[in-house]
Amino acid sequence: MNSQHSTAEFQILLKARLIFVVFAVSCGVPDQSQTPLDAFDADTHIAAWVELWNTRDLTRLDELFLSDSSLTYFSSEREGLIQGPAAMREHHEGFGFIAGGMEPEQELWVEDVQSSAYGKVAVVTATWLFGDRSASADSISRGPMTVVYTWADDRFRIAHMHFADRPVQADAE
Repeated sequence: MNSQHSTAEFQILLKARLIFVVFAVSCGVPDQSQTPLDAFDADTHIAAWVELWNTRDLTRLDELFLSDSSLTYFSSEREGLIQGPAAMREHHEGFGFIAGGMEPEQELWVEDVQSSAYGKVAVVTATWLFGDRSASADSISRGPMTVVYTWADDRFRIAHMHFADRPVQADAE
């Protein structure tokens, strides 16, 4: 009985590995004529998003993000998943974004930008900072962020963003 059980487990593992390999091969090696991952520059793409934030120009959302329901976003400002362009637009309107933009009172910037490419996807991590650059470090909001870019409409677009606030530091006893 043990050998039958082991054979069944082996077959399941073999099928699972086969599915994984097929998935990895289909996603893992980009067609360079369609996806120029070697040309992906995380700093340039993140700078475009930072400019969007610092101008509060709602019209730039369509330029930078996917335009279908697969677009997802986790905000550091509210719980739950924001999904799709309409929900993303509404969320940004809540921060005062308007068509044509406006001058914000505080600035957003990022530091420690790193990226990795996976097939037709690039993942960028960084630390976001928000406030007045000339203020003390304790008065500047900050936290980790992850941005997932995918190749769509002949360019990289943001498919997912995730923000968190920095963890609260416990006072030393």
